[in-house]
Amino acid sequence: MNLIPIKRALLSVSDKRDLIPFARALEEMGTEIISTGGTAQALQKAGIRVTPIEQITGLPEMMDCRLKTLHPVIHGGLLAKRDMPTHMAALEKLGGAPIDLVCVNLYPFEQTIMQDNISSAEAIEQIDIGGPTIVRSAAKNFDAVAVITSPEQYDFVVNELSSNDGQTTLELRRRLAAAAFTRTAQYDTAISGWMSEVSPKPMPETLRIAYTLEQTLRYGENPHQKAALYIDSSAPEPGVVSAQSRHGKPLSYNNMLDASAALEVVRDLHSVNPDVAVAAVVKHTNPCGAAIASQGTVAIERAYACDS
Repeated sequence: MNLIPIKRALLSVSDKRDLIPFARALEEMGTEIISTGGTAQALQKAGIRVTPIEQITGLPEMMDCRLKTLHPVIHGGLLAKRDMPTHMAALEKLGGAPIDLVCVNLYPFEQTIMQDNISSAEAIEQIDIGGPTIVRSAAKNFDAVAVITSPEQYDFVVNELSSNDGQTTLELRRRLAAAAFTRTAQYDTAISGWMSEVSPKPMPETLRIAYTLEQTLRYGENPHQKAALYIDSSAPEPGVVSAQSRHGKPLSYNNMLDASAALEVVRDLHSVNPDVAVAAVVKHTNPCGAAIASQGTVAIERAYACDS
């Protein structure tokens, strides 16, 4: 299992949901917590003992917090291979010590660019540099370091630590590292996409797309095939993939295609008649009925009557 005790942890988060109970659980396990800026203030306010990162680096946060974690003593503590004496000697020479767990979620770049009237300068300030660098350092050295990139992982990690006397398993660290590299890839893809949109070139040189698994579908195009639904979390408008199922059995791949086709018909008709209700009936992605009316129920009845 290659168990590693969590003696030191670095916490630096933009999304502070459930931060306090997670940090308190680490503290109760005897973990020293290192933290930065607003995260450190939130932890201290909650009565949790914190070592400010400037005490570790010997340097204050600077350039409006653009520079705070990019320091050899931090990345040395993450990247040092514990079984290599030369690595550990170099870390000791820096005056550093191993960091066993990192909890970092990145600046909210994706959420920022979805807001109306956001300037380029505002978007650029939400491009995280130190966060992804720390995440990648920790994930590369998953043999010894656990890396957490989302509040949704807190409960799972705490349960794993509790089951292993405050230690992480190699399986857990590898799993978290894979999720961490996925997160940094998504983040860079969002930045790349935004940069391409604001570029004077009409088309990007390279198109990179990142989607997140939303659900496994009942079956694929045919009953013997598997299928899954992936979503673009930065999509600007609602769609079938973000809709809630109110009735009936789970949807299949074909059901999703039909629903998406029906929504396209409704949107087209609604764009021409924005003050009316619109309904569409679709079979095998082809409309077999569509109607408009002053009320939604009437539009549905008329669409159905096209080919009852």
